[in-house]
Amino acid sequence: MEKKKKLIVLIGPTAVGKTELSIYLAKQFNGEIISGDSMQIYKGMDIGTAKIKEEEMKGISHHLIDIKEPDEPFSVAEFQEKVRKEIYNISQKNKMPMIVGGTGLYIQSVIYDYQFSDAPGDATIRAQYEKQAKEEGNESVYQLLEKMDPESAKKIHPNNIRRVIRALEVIHCTGKTATEYQKQQETDLLYDVAIIGLTMERDKLYERINQRVDIMVNEGLIDEVKGLYDRGIRNVQSIQAIGYKELYDYFDGKITLDEAINQLKQNSRRYAKRQLTWFRNKMDVTWFDMTNEMERKKKINEISQFVAGKLRLKSN
Repeated sequence: MEKKKKLIVLIGPTAVGKTELSIYLAKQFNGEIISGDSMQIYKGMDIGTAKIKEEEMKGISHHLIDIKEPDEPFSVAEFQEKVRKEIYNISQKNKMPMIVGGTGLYIQSVIYDYQFSDAPGDATIRAQYEKQAKEEGNESVYQLLEKMDPESAKKIHPNNIRRVIRALEVIHCTGKTATEYQKQQETDLLYDVAIIGLTMERDKLYERINQRVDIMVNEGLIDEVKGLYDRGIRNVQSIQAIGYKELYDYFDGKITLDEAINQLKQNSRRYAKRQLTWFRNKMDVTWFDMTNEMERKKKINEISQFVAGKLRLKSN
């Protein structure tokens, strides 16, 4: 049996300070970083997705950033395939693969034995739903999913009709929702992995999120989103990202700019709360509280020692 490849995973809510720590750990353990964010894959969406800047990389290689156009779809299954390939390639160079990000399901799909394509299909039922979408519109099929599997419906955009139909097909064939079907699958870890989670007292985290949004606006977020809006990119997966959908409402004249920015802050705070809940419930994470700025150096040392011990590594 082949020895499991070593892997560092660094997760945590938005604005908790993952970027700085990821560079430190990559330098310590000769690592290369794979983005674990479902929106940083899109070109031209830099400020709103808080993409790492060239100068912040400090020479560390980063993967899975800017690999798709904003109007292209991207699935968890595709992410799983691409990241596993990157882990293999980085390991082959005798370097340490690191996944850094906040998209829980995406990261979980890589490190556990998730088989997305295993759920049986039914071409007849698929054709029926496709016909219904054509004749009555995507919304009518999406409403069926909302009734039968509200959890999946929350994660899928109504216009991503292929995924909507696939979720309905899984229910038809297995009698289980996609979520239930995934839960019954093997949850064996595929890698020798150290999963580090960063957390912070809620008030402090929310303050950092609000500050981050103000910085994004100052750095040109509005122009970035307006560029996509002017290109006619809408009703696609990428524009559902926080920071983009709110400003689209502003450009559509539905809300004022102040309202859009306030909504962006509120949605970012809610997202951070959901991220923490997800990670706590779904993954075996070792948590480190980063609230105290004065102890940050000490915490980073602790994290470094934890990784070295867990994966039996020597640090640089």
